[in-house]
Amino acid sequence: MGTETQDEVNTRKGGLRTMPFIILNESFERIASYGSQTNLIIYLMTYYNMSAATGTSIIGLWAALSGGLAIVGAIIADCYWGRYNAVAYGTIFTFIGMVILWLTSMIPQLTTFACSQFQHVCNGPTAFQLAVLSSSFAFTSIGAGFVRPCSIMFGADQLEQKGNPENEKIIERYFNWYYASNGVATMIAVTTIIYIQDRYGWQIGFGVPVLLMVLSITTFLIGSPLYIKVKTDTNNLLVGLSQACVAAFRKRKTPLSLTGCDDYYHSPYETEVLTPSKDFRCLNRACMIEDPERDLNPDGSASDPWNLSSVERVESLKALIRILPMWSTGLMVFVDMNVFAFAVLQTKTMDRHIFPHFEVPAASFSVFLIIALTIWIIFYDRILVPLLSKYTGSPRGLSPVTRMRIGLTVSCMSMALSAITESIRRKRAIAEGHEDDPNALVNMSAMWFVPQYALLGIATATHGVGQIEFFYTLLPKSMASIASAIDTVGNAASSLIGSFLVSSEDWLTSTGGKTSWLSSNVNKGHLDYHFWLLTFLSLLNLLYFHFICRLYDTGNDELPHVADEEECDYRLLHES
Repeated sequence: MGTETQDEVNTRKGGLRTMPFIILNESFERIASYGSQTNLIIYLMTYYNMSAATGTSIIGLWAALSGGLAIVGAIIADCYWGRYNAVAYGTIFTFIGMVILWLTSMIPQLTTFACSQFQHVCNGPTAFQLAVLSSSFAFTSIGAGFVRPCSIMFGADQLEQKGNPENEKIIERYFNWYYASNGVATMIAVTTIIYIQDRYGWQIGFGVPVLLMVLSITTFLIGSPLYIKVKTDTNNLLVGLSQACVAAFRKRKTPLSLTGCDDYYHSPYETEVLTPSKDFRCLNRACMIEDPERDLNPDGSASDPWNLSSVERVESLKALIRILPMWSTGLMVFVDMNVFAFAVLQTKTMDRHIFPHFEVPAASFSVFLIIALTIWIIFYDRILVPLLSKYTGSPRGLSPVTRMRIGLTVSCMSMALSAITESIRRKRAIAEGHEDDPNALVNMSAMWFVPQYALLGIATATHGVGQIEFFYTLLPKSMASIASAIDTVGNAASSLIGSFLVSSEDWLTSTGGKTSWLSSNVNKGHLDYHFWLLTFLSLLNLLYFHFICRLYDTGNDELPHVADEEECDYRLLHES
């Protein structure tokens, strides 16, 4: 009497009735974050007197921090806080960051004095002003690190019904609606929020995201009594992979010998017994039992997980290592996207009118990337796949590797087109006498930039979907969620690479008193050279991709297999 099973609790809580609270929480957070970040380069250059290169580097570091903390947030949520607390605390952190950013637009002492175009030297921000601005970025990054990886899985927890034969279909439908809502939220952010900032100023433009975060917190907490709150699990996969790395390092001097399958530690929760694969044999030390009395508890579990890892964990780590070369080929696509902050400065100098009385905000042109991405995914899934499957015999249409190759090729085309368009814009600006006036309007329509945004959207969709599907084919089912986490890490790594590239390029091209390619005055700088550099790097990355594909064709993607009795015979493995 008085006890409840988990299934009985789940019938009273969770379900579709919780979806509005969870999806609205994530949507409001995304609109607030993306709406504040997309147009931020203009705010930093205007109110902090930063150069275009410095502002772009700071935005890149902010994005990298947010992506990197997503992994930390996922581990803390799974092992300690639980997903409910992670989303709740993360939303509050983001709210605090938005409030601080809004206050910088409200309190004049938190920003620098405006710098006119006639001043040769402008006063930069003080240490205190930078500290306040940085604290805003830090709070929003911490918030995103908890909300982004945990919100989607928290929603899945509410719909999980293992005994329901329709469970997988319900979860898949939820994921579709979740990503669709994120797409709508992103479009609202880069259109409505940006329009408010351009039309009514930064005080209202940053105030609206603060109100959205209040709504985000409120809607999520209102649904609290209805949520299923799954207990934390200390056997987190990422922690387990870290334990395997540490155990292998600790035993790096241990000989790699095998006298039988019993010399390796196997997880008691696994139904299949695996033998360590032959590649990356140095990692096999992590699962070797050297002294059973010291290494094992009476119940057969590892006494110290950081000194003895299971074969299953080691094989999962190897699977992750196998996909890293292919993962690295996708970084350049994200780098191309992350340095598009300069495109805001370009479109700001051009005619952005669609109708005589309506002008598209400069930062809102990224909406064409999102539209192209969405249209291409629908077109490929509904039209191309049925047609291609008739000729290829594959129900997927094109293979993941082919899609990645197409995505990287289109990315090169997008950067080349960006360089050509900027060269035309710059020559026209100089011909019209605007070389010393970066705010002057060039007699050229900003719609010239739509094709390059569209190509980059197609490249992102084609490569991104193909890469995730490729990961799913190589990773064990227990690591399916890692595919999404790797994508997040890729965003963070590419943001760091983009920031380093911009800073280095700005420093190298401005030596000797020369005008930097990435000058804040885009009419004096050479953004076309910058895009040609990205084109060259993208082309090198495409060649690197073809080289990596040859490595995978040699059979290096060997997967774990079930052990046979004859495989347990004595053998001595060479050191590696």
